[in-house]
Parts: sequence; C-alpha cells; structure tokens
Amino acid sequence: MPLIGSDRGVTSFLQLNTIFISMIMEAIPFVLIGVLVSGVIQTFVTEAWIARIMPRNVLLRTCFGCGIGVLFPSCECGIVPITRRLVMKGMPLNAGVAFMLSGPIVNPIVLFATFIAFGNDWRMVGIRAGLAIAVAFCVSLTIALIFKDDQLRHAGPAESAAVAPVAAALEPALATPGRPSIGARLSSVVSHGIDEFFDVGKYLVIGALLAAAMQTYIPTSYLLELGSDPLKASLVMIVLAFVMSVCSEADAFIASSFRSSFTVGSLSAFMVFGPMIDIKNTLMLLSAFRTRFVVSLIALVALFTLVGSLLVGRLFG
Repeated sequence: MPLIGSDRGVTSFLQLNTIFISMIMEAIPFVLIGVLVSGVIQTFVTEAWIARIMPRNVLLRTCFGCGIGVLFPSCECGIVPITRRLVMKGMPLNAGVAFMLSGPIVNPIVLFATFIAFGNDWRMVGIRAGLAIAVAFCVSLTIALIFKDDQLRHAGPAESAAVAPVAAALEPALATPGRPSIGARLSSVVSHGIDEFFDVGKYLVIGALLAAAMQTYIPTSYLLELGSDPLKASLVMIVLAFVMSVCSEADAFIASSFRSSFTVGSLSAFMVFGPMIDIKNTLMLLSAFRTRFVVSLIALVALFTLVGSLLVGRLFG
C-alpha cells in the first residue's frame, strides 16, 4: 500500500528543487557579468579621480553620489570597501553614502536583470530605480545633518582585535594600486571576478533555497493573507532581504517569485533594502565605520524604505 505522506513529501521536494534550480539558472548569467564589471572597476577606476570631480554643494554632491553608480556599477558585496576608499581620498561622507546605497541598484546590469526577472516589465525597473534613488537621497541628506566628520573607524587596541577578521578580509581591496602592466591588470580583473563570484554565489544559493522553501512549504493562503497587508508585507520583505543577503544582480529573480503573494510595494522594499543593507555588508560596515554611524544608517535605510514602499503600494497597487 503506497504511503500518501511519503508521496506528498517527494512531490514537495521536487517542487522545491524545480523552483530553486530555475532561480539559480536565471540569475547566474547576471552574476557573472556583474562580477566581471566589478573586477574592471576594482582594477582600472581610481577613487582619486572620482574625488576630484566631486561637487562642493551638499545637494549637488548627494545627487552626484546617487547617480555615479550608473557609470561605476558595483555589487553590494564590494561597495563598502570602495566607499571607504573614496571617503579616505576626500569624498564627503554623505556623497559616499549616496553612492554606497544607490550604486548596487541603479547600475545597468541590475536594472536589466530586474527587467528580465519581471517578464520584460519596465514598470518594475522604474519603481526599483526610483525608490532606490529616493531612499539614498533622503538617507544621505539626513547623514549630512547628523554627522559632520568622516566616521571612519580609527580602531584602538581593543577595537582592532574585535574587527581584525573583517578588516583583514577588506585589506586587499583597500590597498593603493600601483602601475602594473595591462596583462597584470587583466589578470587582476579575472582574479577579482572569480573571488567575488564564489563569495556572491553562496549567498545566491542560500537565498534561492530559502525562497523556494517558503513557496513550497508555507501555505499559499498564509502568504496571500500576509501579503495583502501592505505594512506587514513590507516589513516581512525587509527582514527577508536582510537575512537572505542575495546579490543585487540576482535578487530580482527571487522577488519575482513572490509576485502572486506580495504587493508591488513590498517587492520593491525587498529589492531596495537588501542591496543597501544585508548581513554581509553590515559586517563590512562595522569594520570600516563607527558603530553609532552604522546603527543610524541601518535605521534610516529601513525607515525610508518602509515609507517609500508604502507609497509605491498606494500609487501602483
């Protein structure tokens, strides 16, 4: 006599496997492109040049910081070391924050991945980019009002011991580049891309597995009930974005898998908050900046993302 429970378990596992593999297969090409572009930026773009063209006016440099990610795209996995170098080179803190928050979202690779993930829907691309720029702009201006110095962590003996593991991981990225040959630079691009691919890949796998498990084992009726409340839905998706820590080049594929259960506003919260603040870049932030600044930054990003996602939900349903 066949075991019904066992058959149901096998069916559920096969469903989870199908969802998981489909998300991975869709996301991998964009992750590959993203890490190669990140390697090119890491190797060929100098922070000193960016600092030289920085506007002096607070509003202008905030706008500059929000928009520079279009020209110098970088995944959130490597944005903190880049931002730290920029601030060390003289970029104002608020402009660095604007770049750090918006860069992983407004760059062409991430926006095109969003377009593909949501079935060639330009509306979701516009919502994601618009909300990201709005959140980055508001947070950056607030940071300019609260913090007047660079907020870089200048660790004492006790602090150095506490953050040494993370700081050691960042040290190669913070080194000042010399003038190597083109061949050496191209080798550096490939090496950086390989390292970042494997670093990003594990978070993509974990995030896709969690998303697939939620859709397989959590009753659809419960997800629909949760997703129908805009506030609860946005809060849940913000928490999921933080915990999953999925690369911004792949998170749209996970977000799109929740389209039938969650609102447009909550999906935008997931795709904006995650690239700005997640587990891995929180650890990097704590190693690079003072704790009070990091806590304030996370709170501000969460607040403005939540408010923005609720507005998006009202405007776009």
